[in-house]
Amino acid sequence: MEKTLTIDDKQVTFKSTGSTVLRYKSQFGKDFFADLMKMFPAMKMIEKLGKESIENKDIDYETLQYIDFELFYNIIWVLAKTADKNIPEPMEWLDGFEEFPIMEILPELQELMMHSLQGKKKTQRHPAEKK
Repeated sequence: MEKTLTIDDKQVTFKSTGSTVLRYKSQFGKDFFADLMKMFPAMKMIEKLGKESIENKDIDYETLQYIDFELFYNIIWVLAKTADKNIPEPMEWLDGFEEFPIMEILPELQELMMHSLQGKKKTQRHPAEKK
């Protein structure tokens, strides 16, 4: 699955494939799925606040203390790296943006992140297996 967003007047493509999980582990030394699951409470909080609150910056410290932004940046980077093998290391890549509105980007990539957890392939039983 793939999605392109405009960030700081630049077209950035994000992609989720089978290699995304291994690329994340290789880059950050952490389990992609475990980190993705850690994101969901914060994503729900962001969703509950709504786009208007985010744009108006109506987010208080109490809300922000539960959000691990490093995790968000890492997952966003690995989705971009999966789409474009030529993007640089995370900090260098992020330095290429004057603005990186993470609270607006995350909801746009939520479906792509969920795609990593869900599969379309149906498993088939081996003919020798008992039903």
